[in-house]
Amino acid sequence: HRCNHHSTAMLDVPFLPFCAFLGTLGLLCVAMVGTWCQHWRGGFSLDGSSRTFNWHPVLMVTGLVVLYGAAALVYRIPNTWSGPKLPWKVLHGSLALGVFVLTVLGLAAVFRFHNSQGTPNMYSLHSWMGLGTVLLFSCQWAAGFGAFLLPWAPAWLRALYKPIHVFFGSTILMLSVASCASGINEKLFFSLKNGTMEYKLLPAEAVFANTLGLLILIFGVLVVAALARPSWKRPDSDSPDSRQVWDALGG
Repeated sequence: HRCNHHSTAMLDVPFLPFCAFLGTLGLLCVAMVGTWCQHWRGGFSLDGSSRTFNWHPVLMVTGLVVLYGAAALVYRIPNTWSGPKLPWKVLHGSLALGVFVLTVLGLAAVFRFHNSQGTPNMYSLHSWMGLGTVLLFSCQWAAGFGAFLLPWAPAWLRALYKPIHVFFGSTILMLSVASCASGINEKLFFSLKNGTMEYKLLPAEAVFANTLGLLILIFGVLVVAALARPSWKRPDSDSPDSRQVWDALGG
């Protein structure tokens, strides 16, 4: 028992330093996907060309991975463990709404590119997985808003839906990571074709983009690990929830 306790203590990383590391990793992912599209894929525009497509990976990584991870970890911040829950619920819902906006813009970019180039939409596994993830996320946000932010949602409904919400929160993040990884791989296969830059020859762009995919995967795994860590979960308490706050305000 003493050995197990010692091992657990060695692995006990404080939340805030971990969160700082995770934030740095997330910013690195955003910077790398932007650098990839700017340096190797020609930059950005809204003219319907491949430069319009480049908004798609940047917005999806920023929204459905990094910002979504931040939204998922809101309730792991120790400051949220006491006092009214409503401000933190609003922050969580607002970050998720930001994810939705970025995701819609990212989808608009890829559909505009396909339509302007005469490329069929929704034929690849990546597109199916990605659109399914977006639809699931949209349902998750709407259900969470109705269950946890609307003041007339009954307590029994919140208690029933909460574990479902938590489960699909982690599931959607991992689906987002898988969609991003498959999208990076698909883009490399489509783009690196000539004899001097074939994907199988592992040119600099392939190394950079593959590294980006691995970092996105690590980010997602670390967020899910943080969500599953018992010592970082918000303890059950009698702190007022949004319904109690609304009642106190006469809402």
